[in-house]
Amino acid sequence: MKSIKILSLSVLFIVAALASTAFINAHFVKNAKTESKGFAVVELFTSEGCSSCPSADELVAKIQRESNGKPVYILAYHVDYWNRLGWKDVFSTHEYSERQNEYANYLHLQSVYTPQIVVNGKTEFVGSQESTLRSAIRTNLEKTPTDQLTLTATTSSKNQATLKYSIEGPDKNTALLVAVLQKAAQTKVGGGENGGRTLSHVQIVRKIQQIALSGNNGTSSITLPAGYDPKNYEIIGFLQNTLNGAITGAARVTNSEVSASL
Repeated sequence: MKSIKILSLSVLFIVAALASTAFINAHFVKNAKTESKGFAVVELFTSEGCSSCPSADELVAKIQRESNGKPVYILAYHVDYWNRLGWKDVFSTHEYSERQNEYANYLHLQSVYTPQIVVNGKTEFVGSQESTLRSAIRTNLEKTPTDQLTLTATTSSKNQATLKYSIEGPDKNTALLVAVLQKAAQTKVGGGENGGRTLSHVQIVRKIQQIALSGNNGTSSITLPAGYDPKNYEIIGFLQNTLNGAITGAARVTNSEVSASL
């Protein structure tokens, strides 16, 4: 009887050990899956002259706060086609309107509008739709990216920085785009649909340029906007398919990697 009890205890210990091992393995597998999650590049097309845009600006500001430390990259482009209606948006350029028109072609849209959000170059919707935006971000964070991008940069002068990139997985139709963003700003609007309001903005694209790729590793010079300060700006790069607009990889240059000695 005694030997049977000892044998039973031994079996229990073995079962407990196997269960513990299975739990630990499952824990590590879960963490590994979490680490392999994807990214979301959120491009907002907005304007200070559009009365529907402040709600979208506020939404992406909320997402920006909540996404700190996560691979969620917000870029706000201020288009210029509202400027003729009583207020010239100080952050607008025709280049950003042209980028929005490129998406209209990629996504087979009949026209452009504001506020519009495009996520990873493939999904578009009205920029103030919070549930749709959250769903799009969640879906893309759960996907494994097809390409990997690493970026570092050092300032070389008051208006230039040297960018180093490393890419894994791109095909011949892949372009590297690099955006320099002002993290936050406020404008007291003096006319147009938002006349008299003080508007807050985040992640304002001040410069964007396409880098000519030289293999999967290379160095290029990028232009910095007037008044660039690494404390108030950041640099985001992303890989985009030039045939269909899909964004396949993205990365951020942190402030610590950008010299403050201008």
